Amino acid sequence: MFSEGQIYFAIAFFVVFVIITVMMYRRDKKLHKKNYKGVPWILVGFLAFFLLLIALKFGLKG
Repeated sequence: MFSEGQIYFAIAFFVVFVIITVMMYRRDKKLHKKNYKGVPWILVGFLAFFLLLIALKFGLKG
């Protein structure tokens, strides 16, 4: 299906991609903490709203 060279290229590409992604994340970590400090509360609010909708759906059904 794939030649040996294509498999080697895919493995090398994946390894280099992961390494570069981790390096960029570590470099931007301080900036992300500064700019996105309220994001967990948005997630909590969204999940609470979603659970409320599910509770209303099953609560009004019966």
